[in-house]
Amino acid sequence: MIHNHLLSSAKQSPSDNHNERGVGISMVVIHSISLPPGEFDNNYIEQFFTNQLDFFAHPYFKTIKDLQVSAHLLIRRDGSIIQFVPFDKRAWHAGKSSFNGKNNCNVFSIGIELEGDDNTPYESVQYQSLNKTLKTLKSSYPIKDIVGHSDVSPGRKTDPGDKFEWSKINEITE
Repeated sequence: MIHNHLLSSAKQSPSDNHNERGVGISMVVIHSISLPPGEFDNNYIEQFFTNQLDFFAHPYFKTIKDLQVSAHLLIRRDGSIIQFVPFDKRAWHAGKSSFNGKNNCNVFSIGIELEGDDNTPYESVQYQSLNKTLKTLKSSYPIKDIVGHSDVSPGRKTDPGDKFEWSKINEITE
């Protein structure tokens, strides 16, 4: 259930990395993230999206210290969900992007990060949480497209990667 643009089943961890949308929501962009790359089951992603990451905790973190990013949701390896930005706000997840001739996909999309990377299969429970979330989003917003970050930023981004099984996503255009 969504109430006040917040997913009731998600842990709320507010991020300042957002602004006003200005237009309606019509798309979901699926991403993957792991911090440091290839490592899972820690709190670094949540700390990064909420500007609380200790950039001295790992050498890789120094390469991202100047970034301010967020997503609406993160689906962890265990299927649990964290929400960083209300759906009516513009999270900073897609960067330079375009889809079907429309630029700046952050304006009209919801960003969902899956804890993972291009080289590791996603967990079944992540697909279960994602499908339940997509169904809930579709019941509240006029979602027309579900795409990967690689679809809106080709050549610049590869996520959610070849290990993401699109066939496990329930059809939402029914």
